[in-house]
Amino acid sequence: MSRILLLISLLFSAATFAAEEVYTGFFSNKAVSGYDTVSYFEGGPVKGKSDFKTEYQGAEWLFSSQANLDKFLANPEQYAPQYGGYCAWAIAEKDDLAPGDPAYWKIVDNKLYLNYDESVQNKWEKDVPGFIVQGDLNWAKR
Repeated sequence: MSRILLLISLLFSAATFAAEEVYTGFFSNKAVSGYDTVSYFEGGPVKGKSDFKTEYQGAEWLFSSQANLDKFLANPEQYAPQYGGYCAWAIAEKDDLAPGDPAYWKIVDNKLYLNYDESVQNKWEKDVPGFIVQGDLNWAKR
C-alpha cells in the first residue's frame, strides 16, 4: 500500500507538473483543454475538433476549422497562449505554475493570456502591464 501511495505522490508532484512546457492537465495531452486558440483572436473561444489537429511543443492542439489550423501552422507562436497556457497571474505573482482555464482569458498586445479562475483574473487585471513584465521575466528562467 505504501508503494502505491508513493507512486501516486510522485505522479502528481510539483516537479512532474513543472516539467511540462505546455499545460495539458494530468490526464490529457490537449493544449488549452482542446479549445481552438486561433478563435480567441477572432471573437472568442470555440472548442476544437479532432478532425483539425496538430502537435506542437509536445501537446495536441485542436482547431474548429482547417482555416484556423492553417493559421496556427503558419505562425504557432502568434496563437499559442503565453507561458504555455499556465495561469499568467501565478507565473507573474508567485513564479509558480497553475493551470490556465480557457474560460478566463485576455488578449494583450496580440498575445493570449489565460488565468486560473475569475478571482485570479480580477487580480491580474489590476496591473496587466506589470504582471506581463514580471511574468515574462519569471517564464524566461524556466
